Amino acid sequence: MADLENRGAPGATPSAPKVKMRKLKDFSDGTRATRITLNIISLVCAIILWLVLSSRESLNTFLASPAQVLAALQDEIASNGRYFKDLSISLQRVMIGFGLGFICAIPVAFLMGWYPKVRNLLEPWIQFLRTIPPLAMIPLVILAAGLTEKAKYIIIFIAAFLVVVVTVYQGIRQVDLTLVKAAYTFGARDINLFLDVMVPEAFPFILVGARLAVASSLTTLIAAEMTGTIYGLGARIQLAQQYMNTSVVLLGIITIGVIGYILDKIILLLEARLTRWK
Repeated sequence: MADLENRGAPGATPSAPKVKMRKLKDFSDGTRATRITLNIISLVCAIILWLVLSSRESLNTFLASPAQVLAALQDEIASNGRYFKDLSISLQRVMIGFGLGFICAIPVAFLMGWYPKVRNLLEPWIQFLRTIPPLAMIPLVILAAGLTEKAKYIIIFIAAFLVVVVTVYQGIRQVDLTLVKAAYTFGARDINLFLDVMVPEAFPFILVGARLAVASSLTTLIAAEMTGTIYGLGARIQLAQQYMNTSVVLLGIITIGVIGYILDKIILLLEARLTRWK
């Protein structure tokens, strides 16, 4: 009754409805313990799913079980040691092709972002080549360089080069013009603008380009190794496929995935250490 009287009283101010404050969404990765726990849970769930699927009669003809893959790994190491040789050769091809592509792509991307004439000359060809899968260039590369190591380096180089150029170029194009104007206001020369503004702003995109290029290099590596070579993870997968040895095929696929995961984590670690100023 008192509430009704207060509401009806002349000049009474109605109480404002209470608004519940929404909690801000947390976009962080969480604590280290949480991340490790969730990663372990994810891995265990994946292995359980693998066990269940490989136990089905309709799937076990092409999906080897975890025990079979582990036995294949032990056999590859104990019998002839070829596993480590394939691994080292594939890593060498990836690192050389990726390294050359990354080193050559950085100056090209900066030249395209810095000079409009260079941009107009190169951008159409970069975009044209980017739409062509590197795998489609394998026959031409083999005709030009033969079935040699050089051909494999060239194929991986093309894949890494195009990815890094496009990524870094887009990063340069997105540099805040306010920073450029402020630098000119304080009398900065072009060299100062390039080193103090353009390079720091584009650096995160360089690392993103490196991560994408590693994945592209590994993808291209397998196709390159399936032509004209007897050593390497790709060649090993193809040979095992011909003999219907699914455990070795899966062993090669898992190895490639582990390599890519480790290389990606290394780049992320470098990014965390080199971009603390961001």
